[in-house]
Amino acid sequence: MILSGMAVAKDITGRNKEKVKALRAKGIVPALAVVRVGENPSDIAYEKSLCKRAEVTGIKVVKYLYAEDVSEEKLICDIRSINDEEAVCNTIDYRKDIDGVSRKSMAGVYSGSEGYFSPCTAQACIEMLDYYDIPLKGKRVCVAGRSLVIGRPVALMCMNRDATVTVLHSRTRSEDFNKACRNAEIIIAAVGRPKLLGSHQLGENQIILDVGTNVDEDGSLCGDVDFAAAEKAAAGVTPVPGGIGRITTAVLMKHVVAAAEKLGSRSCI
Repeated sequence: MILSGMAVAKDITGRNKEKVKALRAKGIVPALAVVRVGENPSDIAYEKSLCKRAEVTGIKVVKYLYAEDVSEEKLICDIRSINDEEAVCNTIDYRKDIDGVSRKSMAGVYSGSEGYFSPCTAQACIEMLDYYDIPLKGKRVCVAGRSLVIGRPVALMCMNRDATVTVLHSRTRSEDFNKACRNAEIIIAAVGRPKLLGSHQLGENQIILDVGTNVDEDGSLCGDVDFAAAEKAAAGVTPVPGGIGRITTAVLMKHVVAAAEKLGSRSCI
């Protein structure tokens, strides 16, 4: 089974639109602030996808675009409104931290507390499983990757749903890496290496969520999983493109709406 991100994103977006309509009727216009420094192509591509999704949902977008050499003082002032990235992220009010990048947001995810926004891609994995009625309770889950924005938070989110989680990373011995993947019932691949997981790492009837976005030797977009190998053996697998990435922007808009619902007129940019 191909686990389509388009179907999940469409479902989330439909519910978001109804909530935005209700908020606008009360005079509250949910707004998304996009802060970009420099002209990194991947940042620009992400920004475009966010703006497109926001337009469809009815969310206002306010852009703050800066040159690469913008001063620390200017950025901190405007966010308060990026001395280093960590300091800037921690300037954001956690109630408006819709991408879950601040320390408070991360602490909320790690403790399983309510009222905090989880990183959108990690949340997108959970939304995918929920949409297809794939339970986590008691399942053996293997997370390949330990980044602060995907690997670690999604592992904790799975544990919060009573999954037994193994986290793999670049220092995991290859034999242990392969064995853990083969024994898992659910694999979440977020290592950032094209087609790293192939037939040697995959077992039978697994659910595989491929978070990777890479370019292969032919210049084509691909994930961390060899899709051809996974499609033959897995019970369900997400494609790249068309999988988790499609859901991520829909989740971001869901968080914008939730923030607007909580803060009301105070959420205006």
